[in-house]
Amino acid sequence: MDTLAFLTDKQLLQFLRCSRTEMSCMVQPHTFLNQLRDHHLIPENMYKKLILIRSKELREKGLYRVLDWVEAERPDSIKVFWNCVFRDHLLQQYPTLRLLRNRLLDGSFTFYEKLPEKVEKEEEEDKKKKASAEGGEEEEEKTGRKKRKQKKRSASAEEEQPSTSTQSTPSQKRKVQRLKYCSPFRKGEKADIWTWPIYKSQLPVICGDKEGMLNRDKLAKGEKCIVAQGRWFTPSGFEEFGGKKSRKNWKYSIRCRDTTLEKLIQGGHLTSPDFKRRKSAQAKRALFPSNQSVGSITGSEEDDGEEEEEAEQKREEGESGEQANTAGGESSTGVSHGVVKKCVFKVTCGAINGMLHKDRFASGSCGKSIRTEQCWMTPIKFVTEGSALEDPSWKKDIQCDGKPLSVLIESKLLHIHSLLCKCKLCSSTVKDRHDQDNDDDCFICRSQGSLICCDKCPRSFHQRCHLPNVDDAMLGDNRTWMCTFCVLGASQLWRYPKQMTYQEALTCRISDHLLECQYLLLCLYKADEDNIFVTDPCINVRNYTSVIKTPMWLGRVVEKLQQNLYKTVHHFVSDVMFIFTNCARFNRDNAEFCEMGERLKDLFEREFKSTFSIQLQHPAASNSQ
Repeated sequence: MDTLAFLTDKQLLQFLRCSRTEMSCMVQPHTFLNQLRDHHLIPENMYKKLILIRSKELREKGLYRVLDWVEAERPDSIKVFWNCVFRDHLLQQYPTLRLLRNRLLDGSFTFYEKLPEKVEKEEEEDKKKKASAEGGEEEEEKTGRKKRKQKKRSASAEEEQPSTSTQSTPSQKRKVQRLKYCSPFRKGEKADIWTWPIYKSQLPVICGDKEGMLNRDKLAKGEKCIVAQGRWFTPSGFEEFGGKKSRKNWKYSIRCRDTTLEKLIQGGHLTSPDFKRRKSAQAKRALFPSNQSVGSITGSEEDDGEEEEEAEQKREEGESGEQANTAGGESSTGVSHGVVKKCVFKVTCGAINGMLHKDRFASGSCGKSIRTEQCWMTPIKFVTEGSALEDPSWKKDIQCDGKPLSVLIESKLLHIHSLLCKCKLCSSTVKDRHDQDNDDDCFICRSQGSLICCDKCPRSFHQRCHLPNVDDAMLGDNRTWMCTFCVLGASQLWRYPKQMTYQEALTCRISDHLLECQYLLLCLYKADEDNIFVTDPCINVRNYTSVIKTPMWLGRVVEKLQQNLYKTVHHFVSDVMFIFTNCARFNRDNAEFCEMGERLKDLFEREFKSTFSIQLQHPAASNSQ
């Protein structure tokens, strides 16, 4: 990768102009000159004259003239000049070049818009001033100069004469004080290079062991914005290229100077495509964790590096989780007014029902805190949809376990924000209100992170938790995106104008029904809350292969589906049913796991009939295998 790609020729010429004196002081510059000669950057006659010079002062002057000539005669080759100068063998031999390279790349060198012009008539002005002076003063100056010269000669003669009592001592060399360079930042202080002018359009980024340059404008447009090793990548593609695909969160995998892109985006230094993203939170673990192949839906596993990031975020935000023994509620961290419990309450109003999330609740009109199957609503909107009264009251008409919502407020389980509150829940901006239209957690793995939001329903997904996997190119330019659940629901009527039998559904080609199969797998992933059937059980389950000869798991089914290894729907159904058959066979003495397998099996059969519009009762599982 060209490390100087982000600098213009004008900036490189200015850097050479300001660095000529330092470079001319390099000791034994023969290797340096050979490098310039090999790249045809200096004339042959100039090289031969300079290489024969033995005097240190003359050699420095000659090297300065060479660099001056390069600036004046080779401005079009300035990038070639610096690339050949910053080669490893030269950097090892000349400390001056190392200092110059570091100063250029870490941003400590200041590029001035305009340098002072050269003063060429300074000597002429001095002569005019001397000519205007009186003649007597000139004579005095001349005599003074003669006396000073005579004193210098006598002093040098005395130094050269050895003393009578000792032998002649060799002349002592003066110690030349070399220039010292130091970083403009104090020890421990981070350099915010994303604010420097030279990184106005591009930023150096790293993911794993891969380095690249990020184009700010292309990132904002949702295009391929990172170039590495001559190839352009999307952020998620660069994440995969760097070996961090399992994280499923490029904003935390890709860094600039040990700072994640998520922090740069939140600080306003970068602009990401216009789709919803949230902070990462610790996810649930699979019971049988394993590394899945490319293309499969990974579980909620995160590596140790991301856990450290999450812990650091929690420390920075001052949040801490608290357990809440509330029916239907889960504990987590809140989003406003300090630390609050994230509880979920089942609420009803008339004929409609929903789930009220405490961490989203602000007041009757602020904070879309009630989720229904169709959307998120404020309490006032929810009571308007459900109540038939002319003047409904959301505190009285919304019921929770047969009691009005005012009981939860009086018992301080719910807190109403003040009218002067400036949190995002109470904000009146369109963006903050739009951010409340979708879930804060992935609908499949129930963890937070970098989420994409469906424009037709309140669901949110990780890009690789959704089936089919979602690329960044599908989300740019403010395009409308619908999840598999919404696409299937909108196309159900015209895809199946009439019902079919179970056998007819099994004989269908899989290529014509990928959407239905992806929907069924998403339903199973969603229902398998503990990720028991997601990964390969042969890895961590003892003696599994001695009992089960044909292991099968959901991740493997996803792989085969994406690799087009199924020809008909029958092959797909057979593998899914193998999972439940193996579960029942291996867990004969474990009623808990047998019950889990039966529950998922019933769900699959029920959704299969509904999705394919089956008119007859589902036959026995043995007939489908």
